[in-house]
Amino acid sequence: MGNPRRSSGALILLPLLLLTFICLTYSSAAAAAAGARPGFLYTRTRGRCTPQFWSSKTEAWPRMVPQTASVSNVFGPIALERFRSDLTLLESATRNDGASNPFVRLLHQGTAALLNSYSRRPRFPFSPWQVKTLFIQGLVSESAAARRAQQFSAANLACS
Repeated sequence: MGNPRRSSGALILLPLLLLTFICLTYSSAAAAAAGARPGFLYTRTRGRCTPQFWSSKTEAWPRMVPQTASVSNVFGPIALERFRSDLTLLESATRNDGASNPFVRLLHQGTAALLNSYSRRPRFPFSPWQVKTLFIQGLVSESAAARRAQQFSAANLACS
């Protein structure tokens, strides 16, 4: 006969391995059912409310704000003071060149916030009217743009 300590250790280890296998299988199946790509121990998911998500065209945009709508048509003529007249919402969601420009960050996060306000109600904390009003208030100065961009960013991340 073998060593009794060795066989009792194997008897404890076998159920632990089986339990670990079941948990990993279940979590992978749950992640796949939720639309995430399954990973071994860590699955990175992209937020469903971020500008990156909306620019990926994974989900249909709300009818009220088509991808080809101009920023000035959606946010009002005051946006013409800061942005090109032909700049579309899709372009503004796709942009990632505004790390140092608070107005570009406001446009980037504000576009996602507007899309979320139409498609993620009641989970999203702002109505479309509130997003447009806050966006226009952010166009007043660089510090106001930075504050509003941060506010929209926090709401977009929390919505995910």
